Amino acid sequence: MTEREDFLHPRHRYYGDFTPENLAFNANLQEFAQKITYICSLETGGKISAEKAYKDIKALWKELKLSKKQLGIGQKPPTTDEQS
Repeated sequence: MTEREDFLHPRHRYYGDFTPENLAFNANLQEFAQKITYICSLETGGKISAEKAYKDIKALWKELKLSKKQLGIGQKPPTTDEQS
């Protein structure tokens, strides 16, 4: 069962700057990519309409953007302007 799960849901190592936030976002990004692949395959195979695929992808994109915002990815850390 593990081999099949690894084949269907591959996970790759994270090579960027390590922070817990970056690692969590990377996992979210990989999950997003996997779900997009499924949606595209369903639409290509005629199982769902192009409109449904678009709406599903748009919803997933909003979730990913919210995740990015909540994790603080891409935001500059607060600066401390201490002048003595």
